[in-house]
Amino acid sequence: MNATVFYPLLMFTVVYSITPGPNNLLLAASGAAFGYRRSLPHMLGVSIGSALMLWVVGCGLCTAFDRVPQLHMALKYLGGAYMVWLAWDIARSGHAGHREARRPLRFWQGMALQWINPKTWVMAVGIAATYTPRDGYHAHLLQAGLLLALVSFPSISFWTLFGQCVACTLRSPAAVQRFNRWMACLLLLSLYPLGVEVWQGAYA
Repeated sequence: MNATVFYPLLMFTVVYSITPGPNNLLLAASGAAFGYRRSLPHMLGVSIGSALMLWVVGCGLCTAFDRVPQLHMALKYLGGAYMVWLAWDIARSGHAGHREARRPLRFWQGMALQWINPKTWVMAVGIAATYTPRDGYHAHLLQAGLLLALVSFPSISFWTLFGQCVACTLRSPAAVQRFNRWMACLLLLSLYPLGVEVWQGAYA
C-alpha cells in the first residue's frame, strides 16, 4: 500500500476508532463496571470483528444486500432493537444486585455486535469504496483490515480505561447509576440515524 492511500486511510481509521459510537460507549460502561482486564475479550472482539466485517463487506456482502434489501433492513432493525436493550441493561446496572448478576460481554459477542452497529457499517462501506484501489483490490482490502484492527485497539482501550477511571472517582451507588444512565442515553443517541430512517419509513 503506497503512501497516497495509506495516510488518508490511517486518518479515516483513527477518526472512526476514537470518536464516540456504540462500541466505545459500551466499552466505557464495561470499563466502569468490570475494569480493563475483564473487558479485554469484549475489546478484542470489537477490534477483530471490525476487521473481519470490512473483509466480508469488501468481498461482496453489499452486493447481496443490493439484491435482497429486506435482509439488510431486517439486520439493521434487529440490531437497533438489541442496542436499545443493551442501553436499558446499562441504565439498570447501578443497582448492586444487578451488577452482581451482570458479566462483561464475551469475545464472540463483541464480534457479533459489529454486524448490528451502524457506525461499523459506514466504516466498512467507506473503506471498501473509497480507500481500496481497484488495482490489487483484495490485497489492499486485507491490509486495510489489518490496519483497522491495529488502530482500533488502542482507541477502544482508551475508552475502556476512561470508564474505569471514572468509576474510581464515583464513591456512591447513586453516582455510579447516574454515570451508567448517561452512558445509556449516549448509546441511544448514537442510534439517532437509524431512528430517523425508521420514522421516515413509517410515514413515507
